[in-house]
Parts: sequence; C-alpha cells; structure tokens
Amino acid sequence: MKTYHQPSGLTQGLDFLMNSDWTPEQALAVVELLDDLRDRILLHYQLPIMELMREERGIDPFDDLVDTNIWRENGQPF
Repeated sequence: MKTYHQPSGLTQGLDFLMNSDWTPEQALAVVELLDDLRDRILLHYQLPIMELMREERGIDPFDDLVDTNIWRENGQPF
C-alpha cells in the first residue's frame, strides 16, 4: 500500500478506506462538503489557527505573498 504525504505530518495510524466505485458526482459532493467544512472552521478559527501554525510549524501563512505593499512610489496601486 502506497503511503501518501499528509498535511498533518502523520506517517502512521489507521488506514482510511473509501469506496473506489464513486461516481464523479459523488466524489465532487464529498470535495464540496470538505471545502464547506474548512470554510466554516476557518471563519471561526482563522486567526488562532494561523498563530498555531506559526508556533508549531514555523509557517507564516503570508509568506507566499510576494508583495503586500500594493501602493507604489507614485501613489498608485499596482
């Protein structure tokens, strides 16, 4: 059985089995459900989660922003 990288960093534990006969519609419904769940959790816990990620993983969620200063020398955005 192939081991997949988990965002949590877990490398061992219980296998999660799922039906491999889902229709594309069923798979999409599950993905949409997970997206909705993540959105609701982040709506309530976004700032504490970001702080915890910084503390535990050394990850700054804003590191991927190349330039957070959108005002240029001439005072115009972009």
